[in-house]
Amino acid sequence: MDKKTRLFNLFLIIAVFLGACNLPSNTPEDTSATAAAQTVEALLSVTPVITKTVTPLPPPATQTSTPPPVATNTPAATATSNCNLAQFITDVTIPDGTIMTPSQTFTKKWRIKNIGSCAWNGYSLVFDSGDSMGGPATKAIAAVNPGQEVDLEVDLTAPATSGTYRGYWRITTNGNVLVPVVNGNQGKSFYVDIKVQTTATATNTSAPAAFAVTSVSFSNSGGCNGFTTTANITTNGAGTVSLHWIRSDGATPPVPPDLVFAAAGTQSVSISWTTTASGTHSFDIYIDSPNHQQFGSASFTCP
Repeated sequence: MDKKTRLFNLFLIIAVFLGACNLPSNTPEDTSATAAAQTVEALLSVTPVITKTVTPLPPPATQTSTPPPVATNTPAATATSNCNLAQFITDVTIPDGTIMTPSQTFTKKWRIKNIGSCAWNGYSLVFDSGDSMGGPATKAIAAVNPGQEVDLEVDLTAPATSGTYRGYWRITTNGNVLVPVVNGNQGKSFYVDIKVQTTATATNTSAPAAFAVTSVSFSNSGGCNGFTTTANITTNGAGTVSLHWIRSDGATPPVPPDLVFAAAGTQSVSISWTTTASGTHSFDIYIDSPNHQQFGSASFTCP
């Protein structure tokens, strides 16, 4: 080998050696950088990406407006008062169509029942319309309790002229309020109806009056040291009267014996009461038969 060839090979060897010296070395810094890069890459490859899913809210509910209730003018129910209410039971005397002679006097009597809830105190029988037949404009009624019957009577005179006559009567309260009458004429009244004829045609045609107590009057004497009342009982004919006393303190007095009437007239019964209790005390008399009616009372007061 010539000299030129040997020099070229030497220079080639030196160039390769120098090139090898400029290659990057495996230093600790390079190793750390490489490891960090690899760690980041590994984390990126294994850490999942958290995706937040947003669920949309439902649309707001549709509100339906309810109209307010409409007020009405319906009146509140009111209780019906049954305080004052009467019922026509029957004609005790002088049935409808009874024949009378001209100017004949008679007593008309109706049986009435208090079917209301209030007692009748200070009530009156009043003439309403039609033919009054000489009767009074008004007549007091004795006290009548709820559920009790009473015979209302009035003394009348038949007209002097032949014909058919009718008079209507009613009941008024102590405040002058008319009392409705169940089974009455138009639900408000009761009446007397007669026919007036001459003596020749009227003989033996009048209906006989039913036996009844027509009135009771009282006479009193004494006071707290010994009060005595006497009841004078008058009837329209022959018959037997049963009665009993009622005391204001609720005690039961002895029952008097029956009164036997051979004809129309008046008989008396008496009763006494001695008391030291202060206040007003009274006896009432009740006709059990034939009237089924309470006739007034007699009272006295103790200091």
